[in-house]
Amino acid sequence: MKIGIIGGTGMLGHHIAIAAQLRNYEVVVIHRPSSNLEQIADLQYEGRIADLNNRGALIRACQGLDVLVNAAAYYPTLPVPLSQEVKTARNQMIHFLDAIKEAEVPKAMYLGGAIAIPKNKAGLGNEELFYDEISPAAAPYIHVKWLMDKMARQAAQDGIPVTIGIPPMTFGEYDYGPTTGRLIVDLANQTLPAYIKGDRNVVYAGDAGRGLLAVAERGKPGERYLITGHNTSTSELVQTICETAKVPELKKVLPLRLAKLISKIQETRYQLFRGNAPTLSSTAVAVLAGGQHLAGEKAKEELSYVPELEIKDAVGRAYRWFVKEGYIKS
Repeated sequence: MKIGIIGGTGMLGHHIAIAAQLRNYEVVVIHRPSSNLEQIADLQYEGRIADLNNRGALIRACQGLDVLVNAAAYYPTLPVPLSQEVKTARNQMIHFLDAIKEAEVPKAMYLGGAIAIPKNKAGLGNEELFYDEISPAAAPYIHVKWLMDKMARQAAQDGIPVTIGIPPMTFGEYDYGPTTGRLIVDLANQTLPAYIKGDRNVVYAGDAGRGLLAVAERGKPGERYLITGHNTSTSELVQTICETAKVPELKKVLPLRLAKLISKIQETRYQLFRGNAPTLSSTAVAVLAGGQHLAGEKAKEELSYVPELEIKDAVGRAYRWFVKEGYIKS
């Protein structure tokens, strides 16, 4: 069996590849020419050059695969017009879906975002919650994740065998950048001035990789699967990280309304004058503000997935990796 992973040099793609190797898959990492392959030196893999912006190259790279995983779905980084963000996300998703169809890949998974699931005011967030539409005032991150989620579900109705795996906030090794691990790095280095309160679900990247592989293998086309960890709050998470890093606990809280204002000012200034990228982006605010407690019963019942590591262990593993890689000052 041969599995192709778009985004295999990222944290989740890397952990999906590890899980696949443990199940004796031949791993194909589909990557850009500029990708730093030293980041996946621990893997045994075949490299194929393509990316989600090049339809033809992507179709060629997907030939002969039994399973295809898109762990590199688009998300906004620097401020650009919303129409441009949406166009990029739509085109990349079209290319991914075309590659599944044209290369005749029998199983595929789009790695989605929990932000595409509206908050459940009556309980835990789950796979059956959908936005009918997104407010024009919503952050671009919410717009693109909603659009790609909708496109994947519609494609499945049209006969394309694509499932949707959705991890929550993820901590673990191989978080180059870092991405979600930025919270651990900034708290450990004592460079974070304040945090935004909210509910979270946190999963270890190794558990997420194992669960997402199960979605790709055994998930039903068009269905979403939350690959959850454990429910917590940002306050409890900050306390755990500070205890792990042996630094004073950060007590200062940034009100959400003020965070949105700061983000808007920084992004407007960047769009007008360029210079340094915003330190508090609308994407970051949307992720932190949009968290909720999640239900994991569907993946447990249909895929036999349950998380193995507690939050403290996930934070500890990520912290030690960041120290080893030099992200955190000793």
